[in-house]
Amino acid sequence: MNRCQFVEDHQRRYGVTRLCRILGIARSSFYHWRRSAPLRAARQAADAQLAARIRVLNHASDGTYGVPRITAELREDGEVVNHKRVARIMRAIGLAGLRLRRKQRTTIPDAAAAKVPDLIGRDFTADQVNRKYVGDITYLPLAGGTFRYLATVIDLCSRRLAGWAIADHMRADLVIDALKAAERTRGSLAGAVMHTDHGAQYCSRAFADACRKAGVTQSMGAVGSSADNALAESFNATCKRETLQGRRAWNTEREAHLELFRWLHRYNALRRHSRLGHRSPIAYGQALRTTSTTLAPAA
Repeated sequence: MNRCQFVEDHQRRYGVTRLCRILGIARSSFYHWRRSAPLRAARQAADAQLAARIRVLNHASDGTYGVPRITAELREDGEVVNHKRVARIMRAIGLAGLRLRRKQRTTIPDAAAAKVPDLIGRDFTADQVNRKYVGDITYLPLAGGTFRYLATVIDLCSRRLAGWAIADHMRADLVIDALKAAERTRGSLAGAVMHTDHGAQYCSRAFADACRKAGVTQSMGAVGSSADNALAESFNATCKRETLQGRRAWNTEREAHLELFRWLHRYNALRRHSRLGHRSPIAYGQALRTTSTTLAPAA
């Protein structure tokens, strides 16, 4: 219990002077504490209201949002709030965002594949959408020790998941389907760069033919270097962390598909991205197009 509160509760019986001396506090400190009681009560009430809003936002994100994204949500709703206050309240009510877990490797290099240059050089940025993409494959664990596999195509400018595919195999068809899905999303990928690791699927002749047909230039990092495709690897880790939420596997294939479909849509349309000023990929892309259209007449 707060010592000043103890004095307040027992002052009539023992007296303020005696209690302050015994408890080792100055009487001025006690009287200041008592005068500021209305302000403390107001702060506590405001914190309680903010805590209720934080719970709603955390629940809406399936428990994945931490302090930065919760703060961004509150500010967009008109709340003037400091991230330190959000952190303090989240600690007090036992809420926290999800953290990264160690990723298992799925890339199988093809030593006999033709050399492809690295056109990205670990610069995972782009000034325009539909210019540079990264792709990768990640495993989706199911109960019983079986797996499904997710292939992705991510725009480096807006971070939008432009294309993806799920299958029960890791053949070249999987990554080709993801590339075709991105092509349908964008209308055309002509002139874009597609950066991947040296997995056998990406080194295959079938994928190279699909890239040529789409007008895409292939790019690859060094063999065995996950850092050369770090953005795609980070996306995979976030996807599984926020969908599995500590579970080792999905119970069924249907459950995995439904949860992934829901999360992938949410990632593009709603999930705030720190590198995009805490906007979603679609919102960022729309803002970029609006800015480009506005500036065009002045160019």
